Amino acid sequence: IAFLLNPLVNFVDCRLGPLLQKKLKVQTAKNLSRAAGIVMALIVAGFLVYGFFAMLLPQLYESVMNIVDNASTYFNSIETWATNILEDNPEIQGYVDKGLEQLRGFFENWVKTTFLSDMSKLVTTVSTSVIAVVKSLTNFIIGLVASIYMLWSKDTFRAQTKKIMVATMRPSAADRLLALGRNAYRIFNGFIIGKLVDSLIIGIICFIGVTILNMPFPMLLSVIIGVTNVIPFFGPFIGAIPAAFLVFLVSPLQCVYFLIWILLLQQFDGNILGPKILGNSTGLSSFWVLFSILFFGGLFGFVGMIIAVPAFAVIYDLISRAVHRSLRLRKLPMETDEYRKLDHIDEKTGTFMELNKK
Repeated sequence: IAFLLNPLVNFVDCRLGPLLQKKLKVQTAKNLSRAAGIVMALIVAGFLVYGFFAMLLPQLYESVMNIVDNASTYFNSIETWATNILEDNPEIQGYVDKGLEQLRGFFENWVKTTFLSDMSKLVTTVSTSVIAVVKSLTNFIIGLVASIYMLWSKDTFRAQTKKIMVATMRPSAADRLLALGRNAYRIFNGFIIGKLVDSLIIGIICFIGVTILNMPFPMLLSVIIGVTNVIPFFGPFIGAIPAAFLVFLVSPLQCVYFLIWILLLQQFDGNILGPKILGNSTGLSSFWVLFSILFFGGLFGFVGMIIAVPAFAVIYDLISRAVHRSLRLRKLPMETDEYRKLDHIDEKTGTFMELNKK
């Protein structure tokens, strides 16, 4: 919470502080500007969260009820579409019709019996989950209060950390660790904040597009696309599959249009919007982006996929600095291109020997 609110706090603090210092003591002005920044950040974040859920929940409820109420209609449209496609193949059409009929019966039975009964069970068991809800709410409040303390005292915490480093490390080691900390903050701040803004914009553009194309469940589809877009590389595919299935239930033809729209949207995000917002905040190639998402996603799940790229970028930068430092001490070239044709190194002279050379 502190990390996400910090840009808003800095925005107010950096602009209000100098103005207050003209009329008040320096420390008083700093305290007032920091307090104003924290309050403003909390208010803005609160309005954003409230507005998001106030807009989202009614639309989600309406979309889910539409799916439940019109389940038979959706299957009729799929059946009609399949019939038109397979009308020249009566044998295959017979198998498809039989399968669709069984699937339709199963789905209708599930919606009318299992789904509704599970929903009623869920409603009746809410009272038994009060402890879990209270615990989650308590954890959130504690986290919120802790984030306020962290934002208020961040300069002190930073100074104390530097003090400990200088007291316990050699100057060169402390300097390298300080540089690593600055770089880690730059990478995480640039990537995570930028990715959230990027995903919000993509979600809004998606909503405008599906609304213009008159597709069903515009808000639900936009939320799925926007939320999954936070995950680099795999996000567009993860979001497009369930969203396309929902559109397919209503109209297979509209599903094709939806997939084309998502493809165009992701091309716009990957080639124009994403680089404009994120820039080269991580410095990783496409391969290492893919590797980091698979690795951290396997370890930490959904959260791991979100933090994978900036976390691996910090690790990559740390290894790169260590390698370059070692090469510099040995007076060896640091450019990667110098090693493309390297076959071995002469032990006596330390000269690089290229391929096919003696």
